[in-house]
Amino acid sequence: MIVFKKEQDLRTYLSQQRALGKRIGFVPTMGALHAGHRSLIDRSVQPETVTVCSIFVNPTQFNDKSDYDKYPATPDADLKLLLEARCDVAFMPDAAEMYPQGFAEVRTYDFGYLDSILEGAHRPGHFRGVGQIVSRLLEMVQPDILFMGQKDYQQCMVVKKLLGMMGREQQIQLVICDTVREEDGLAMSSRNVRLTEPQRALAASIYQCLVSIQGKQNSDHFSLVRKECLDLLKKKGLDAEYVSLADATDLTLLEDYEPSKKMVALIAASIGGVRLIDNLFLNP
Repeated sequence: MIVFKKEQDLRTYLSQQRALGKRIGFVPTMGALHAGHRSLIDRSVQPETVTVCSIFVNPTQFNDKSDYDKYPATPDADLKLLLEARCDVAFMPDAAEMYPQGFAEVRTYDFGYLDSILEGAHRPGHFRGVGQIVSRLLEMVQPDILFMGQKDYQQCMVVKKLLGMMGREQQIQLVICDTVREEDGLAMSSRNVRLTEPQRALAASIYQCLVSIQGKQNSDHFSLVRKECLDLLKKKGLDAEYVSLADATDLTLLEDYEPSKKMVALIAASIGGVRLIDNLFLNP
């Protein structure tokens, strides 16, 4: 595996690989890698594919500076995982490399409705930062395939829209990979390491709620199921920001189950100051 920290070095190497007929698979991350990230790498690693994993904690997508300051950094462990996963390239730039003209000079994108609901409503400016960093990384890597995890489903939808706004939807294939979970259903997340053992056990109630929403779609009105979930999360000591139901194709929020549509349930909740998100398709 080769580690690059400079854009030009990365571009030169990838240009050479393309000249040899290789495809470029890309997994963008903020580090603190876990088995969920490993699953994305595994999807990319193929004989004719050069797999690139970027590690960069992007300050412009954090609306809470304390969350940015507390975000876990484990570069040695990250590189070990990438080596074991047979990743070809680790791209580990610093902020000056990603934003050489400063944060304000990077192009921003208007994601409209997607930026006004759920994560967009609770984390103002978050998707603006996502658009900034992902567009920069795509310009640098020029991948053929982009791998992202379903756990950040709204972010996946934002990036899908970003590809269209960049005119790259035909050149870059977006592959959304299944969420990887712990044995009790908790979605794997870099933030999980900040949970105490008791908090970690209680956090699994998020997945329990998602399964309940899925299981009751043919028997109850969603408003009743939502209240049950909010009550359960509160009882378990979690502060729920939203328990929502949406059309999985465009994230239009739904008041009740609509079986004719592909639906997704989405939850955001905090425990011990650690914010967690998860989602589940109801009728894949």
